[in-house]
Amino acid sequence: MPHTLVSRRSSRLLVGTAALAVVAAASGAAYADLKDTGGANRHNGDQTAEVAAQIKYGKAKNVILFIGDGMGDSEITVARNYLVGANGTLAGIDSLPLTGQYTTYALHKGDDPLTPTDDTNKPDYVPDSAATGTGWATGTKTYNGAIGVGMDGTTPKQSLIEWAKSAGKKTGDITTAEVQDATPAVQLAHVADRGCYTPLGQTVTVDGKAQKKDTTKCPGQKSISEQILDTRADVVMGGGRGWFDAQAANGKSVYQNAIDAGFNVPQTKTALQGVTTADQTHPVLGLFASGNMQTRYKATPATATGYKQPSAKCVTNDVAPDPAAPQTFPGNQPTLAEMTTKSLQLLDNPNGFFLQVEGASIDKQDHAANACGQVGETQDLDEAVQVGMNFAKTHGDTLVIVTADHAHTSQIINAADITDGTSSVPLAATFNLLTADGTTETVAYGTAQIGGSQQHTGTQLRVAGFGPGAANVVGLSDQTDLFNTIKGALSGVGLDPAPTGPVVQPTPPNKACAAALALLDKLQDKLKKAKKKHQSNKIARLKGEISGVKYLSKLC
Repeated sequence: MPHTLVSRRSSRLLVGTAALAVVAAASGAAYADLKDTGGANRHNGDQTAEVAAQIKYGKAKNVILFIGDGMGDSEITVARNYLVGANGTLAGIDSLPLTGQYTTYALHKGDDPLTPTDDTNKPDYVPDSAATGTGWATGTKTYNGAIGVGMDGTTPKQSLIEWAKSAGKKTGDITTAEVQDATPAVQLAHVADRGCYTPLGQTVTVDGKAQKKDTTKCPGQKSISEQILDTRADVVMGGGRGWFDAQAANGKSVYQNAIDAGFNVPQTKTALQGVTTADQTHPVLGLFASGNMQTRYKATPATATGYKQPSAKCVTNDVAPDPAAPQTFPGNQPTLAEMTTKSLQLLDNPNGFFLQVEGASIDKQDHAANACGQVGETQDLDEAVQVGMNFAKTHGDTLVIVTADHAHTSQIINAADITDGTSSVPLAATFNLLTADGTTETVAYGTAQIGGSQQHTGTQLRVAGFGPGAANVVGLSDQTDLFNTIKGALSGVGLDPAPTGPVVQPTPPNKACAAALALLDKLQDKLKKAKKKHQSNKIARLKGEISGVKYLSKLC
């Protein structure tokens, strides 16, 4: 009798699992019409053996953690519908076989006047990126705004990067935001307030404007920019170059201190391509923008009447945050996928590594009620995840996790249900996207006044994994559990022993196999034609379809 894979965690291994989608994104069209019974099915046969086969025991040599800032289930769905269609599959984000959900709440630092009793240290249901990042980076719940510190704002909590360095691993932290921003900073700094970018009293020019984010709210603590140098990860990449012009206590700029300390500081895609090593002698500090890096798609701000406007396609961004930078995306900046590729090349070594990768501006574009902006940033992250998954599959012993820090505001609503002049008109900004399905997707933003900064929400989030230790994301967990999952996978401490005896292997469905093999060549021909015509949306959709077909073909 086959071994049933029972362990002390078996009660939650398969509960809540979103089993592998082994049928291609195009499978609905290839095997049945969506209108037919079963035509929209993503599974083809029993998934039990396939899911069981994805539970990998033992240590992980490497861990790649992908964070989509503000990437809730709604943001993933908005992007999937637009890029590959409702029955499609995002080739990176949707490819991880083991999934669960986790809670993300922060803690109240002080008493909330809206609560009848003192709620200090009790759950604050809507978190920010600082509190959530501190949760997975250190295993510690804290208050909104805190970077790597406890509830007192001063007690530093060891981050995964700090721990991995002490364990002899190489480390990396890359983002499309400023490297001082909350998500990258939780791995590299310990400050009472996320806004403490520069030494006290410093005003610098960022994106052509005089700006000040000093340590006024972080007395006795070094700025985030300075601590990035002190922590000395092997690879740090993103934007935020302007903040390094601030003057440090020694009279030199933080940027000059980085050069003096041996950091290699590439500032363009071309310069990054020439980098061949990253270590403690010469760490890489890639700074590719004055502030945040440019987004892929041009802004499409939602409006009060967006729901009744013709649906639109997204177009390449030709407006950069920095007026002095090239204006058409990506300009001289590397994409997130390119930064991920280079980071993996630089970090790969016999002792292993930990790498955090953030797609930062899903959140920032959600705040701006910019549907195309958030779709493009989700697409960027999806492409980076594909890079990470390819590495994991070819190198082995690599745990890949894809998740988010907090949920956000965008929702898909039905414009057909809105009747002008009645109470059914949403008190929200809306925008109509023309999706890969050739139909309209109405995206609504209603957590702030129209034109204001849309707010985070407090819902639980998807967390997905592949490789050794990925089973620990299954079911319902908390964000702080991710710290233990990653640390445990890299250290090997507390892991379940591998079962003895045979393990059931998945049997591919014969009809699906035959159809998949026949479909693959056709899809690849379509992809070549789409590339020649520079049809970016069609290229993304076809890549998702091909990825699904290839996976099914492997089972055959």
